[in-house]
Amino acid sequence: MGKVQIVRQFLKEVRVELKKVTWPSKRDAIAGTVVVLITVFICAFFLGIVDFWLRKLIKIILS
Repeated sequence: MGKVQIVRQFLKEVRVELKKVTWPSKRDAIAGTVVVLITVFICAFFLGIVDFWLRKLIKIILS
């Protein structure tokens, strides 16, 4: 089997598998995205505060 035929077979199998996927609705996708963004912002805020206070603490210790 040549490389072109292997790629064709692979792409056919990919197409078959993608037809089996249950895709989320637009509403579900947007809701999931919002949850992820909120989680990222909360984590970034928390880490920013921790970084700020650790920096202050290290300055005090090294002074």
